[in-house]
Amino acid sequence: MISRRDFIKGSITLGAAYSLGNMFYSFAYPPKSADKGIEIGDYKKKNGKIIYDFVIRKSPIEFDGKLGWGIAINDNLPGPLVKLKEGLWAELNIYNELNEITSIHWHGILLPYQMDGVPGVTFPGIKPGEKFTAKFKVKQYGTYWYHSHAGLQEQLGHYGPLIIEPEEPEPFTYDREYVIVLSDWSFKDPHWILSRLKKEDGYFNYNKRTIFDFFNDIRTKGLAQALRERMMWASMRMSPRDIADVTGATYIFLMNGHTPEENWTAIFKPGEKIRLRFINASAMTYFDVRIPGLKMTVVQADGQNIQPVEVDEFRIAVAERYDVIVQPTEYKAYTIFAEAMDRSGYARGTLAPEPGMEGPIPPRRKPPERGMEAHGGAHMKHMQGKMHHGHMKGSKCGMCEPKLKNFDFGPTAAMLNTDPLCRIDDPGVGLKDVKHKVLTYADLKSYTPWEFLYKRKPDRIIEVHFTGNMERFIWRMWTYDGNRWTSDIRDFIKLRYGELVRMVWVNHTMMDHPIHLHGMWMYLDNGSGEYKPRKDTINLKPGEKLCVDVLVDAKGYWAFHCHLLYHMHTGMIRVVEVT
Repeated sequence: MISRRDFIKGSITLGAAYSLGNMFYSFAYPPKSADKGIEIGDYKKKNGKIIYDFVIRKSPIEFDGKLGWGIAINDNLPGPLVKLKEGLWAELNIYNELNEITSIHWHGILLPYQMDGVPGVTFPGIKPGEKFTAKFKVKQYGTYWYHSHAGLQEQLGHYGPLIIEPEEPEPFTYDREYVIVLSDWSFKDPHWILSRLKKEDGYFNYNKRTIFDFFNDIRTKGLAQALRERMMWASMRMSPRDIADVTGATYIFLMNGHTPEENWTAIFKPGEKIRLRFINASAMTYFDVRIPGLKMTVVQADGQNIQPVEVDEFRIAVAERYDVIVQPTEYKAYTIFAEAMDRSGYARGTLAPEPGMEGPIPPRRKPPERGMEAHGGAHMKHMQGKMHHGHMKGSKCGMCEPKLKNFDFGPTAAMLNTDPLCRIDDPGVGLKDVKHKVLTYADLKSYTPWEFLYKRKPDRIIEVHFTGNMERFIWRMWTYDGNRWTSDIRDFIKLRYGELVRMVWVNHTMMDHPIHLHGMWMYLDNGSGEYKPRKDTINLKPGEKLCVDVLVDAKGYWAFHCHLLYHMHTGMIRVVEVT
């Protein structure tokens, strides 16, 4: 049995043995342990610097007895845990043993743009057989991660966790901690997955509606309303169950590299406070996380301290991080349950007082359906005509009204949302009717106030419109520069160093988009005033408008994109230039 954690150690010194298309020779290893967590990376400390070495290469990967091929970092999938210290320097050496260009992007980390690891934007990429060193002073604290920004390598396992210890004591206490990396894996080649998405809308959606669902709508809503809704969805050539582009039809879902059957386990003593650092390192999967029988107190979002919020469940978008504290008091096993948003599968582990224990698996929930709010408010204009829906006004998005609504985005937009909604306090599809507390963006408040947010007004406003066409599987980020609309990645979004920019986002699509800005923080306008949470990744729901403030404090070129891998790869990415 080939272990994905302990791939032949000797190959580091002997070099990779290539044969039959770059396949590596390997040897058998003992079975992996279910209570083994993320590997901690080896490092050196010298002259105030923390030094890590990363070797990236193709590796045999085994899940539940089935063998595939992935990309390992230092013989691990996920990659090893990197621990840095606020105020010290990091020196990160990356060796490429692949037969293609690779990179490592340090997600959410403030650093010189030349170190950001985005081929074609900040550097040429790391060629086969070459080395690249990222050097920067660590200016922050909290939970982050790292991953490839080259091609579709991230889907193959090219990612790992990154934790930064703070200089000052944190405003909460705990007795022990665990990192929990959630991810998705397919034995199919990621380029094959993308080709299916391009050729057939809903290829991986096995939860499509049937005639029996229509008859049920007639019983509950009446014939006229049921027909009206079906005609509306048909006009867009979409299904209300288009929740995720890639599903459990090809994915298995992992917790720290373990399948649900392997049952990764974290140990506790009754009465201890346990910090769980959740990282969503998926390519495409949103997870709904709960620990039945335990309340979770959320204390950090995207690595930043927030005012504690007690919840029963939270949705974590791709690339987001949430740190929670739990305190189990009974001598029993609790299930850490991370259910895919479309309910097509789940990752799970166990929090237990001793190895070998298992908590019960919660009953599976029915596949959710998108409601009318996914279309925005009134006057949703479709390519096939116009329809009107009930208008809902949000109250927590502040001065967040898009002005540029009448542009025809052409074939990149299957529909135009002329009246987007504020959905800050909406937990998302499938979670609105649950009877327990679910985290929403309205709950997030910075632990300390940001003085500049009440001392100055934005210098200017930039609108960003997110469009998509599911049939063609093309995705775009459109901006208006004062003269013309553009979605071309070669047309940079130009910002001036030192200015405060308000961005108004509008989602014209029926899908969620986790939007990530490199190099700078985004302050989410959720009605919290100077206590706005600052994040590096913000989820934008279907039909939604959001406003974020960006203090432009980092010169250079910064990627700005949807973190759904196949959306970014097919056009939902731009570059911000700060001068």
